[in-house]
Amino acid sequence: MKLNAGIITSKIAETKAFYTQILNFGVTFENEFYLLLHTPGGGAELSFLLPGHPSQQPLFHNAFQGQGVYLTIEVEDVDQLYNELKKKGVTIHIDLRNEPWGDRHFAISDPNGIGIDLVKYAPQPES
Repeated sequence: MKLNAGIITSKIAETKAFYTQILNFGVTFENEFYLLLHTPGGGAELSFLLPGHPSQQPLFHNAFQGQGVYLTIEVEDVDQLYNELKKKGVTIHIDLRNEPWGDRHFAISDPNGIGIDLVKYAPQPES
């Protein structure tokens, strides 16, 4: 089983620019109403669909309303990414921080208002 999360949005061009230029995602497939992106290395995919497109069934017509969705992206070097995004002028919504359970992370948002938590997980002790 493989999961591909999808967001229905009219901001396809802005979304493509954000994920490819800011987070270095690649384009797996695109056409005039659909965009399929993959993380660097191709480990996961995320798709975007124009709302109300006649090729799609009504279930997939309503646009995302900008609330209630977040993404977590695990990275190797969260400090380096934080510094890169700051240099690019990306708005940081939650500054780089360490959590009591060991994770180190910060958060940004995409053009659709989706919160993105960028994290380096702490190694968990073996039980």
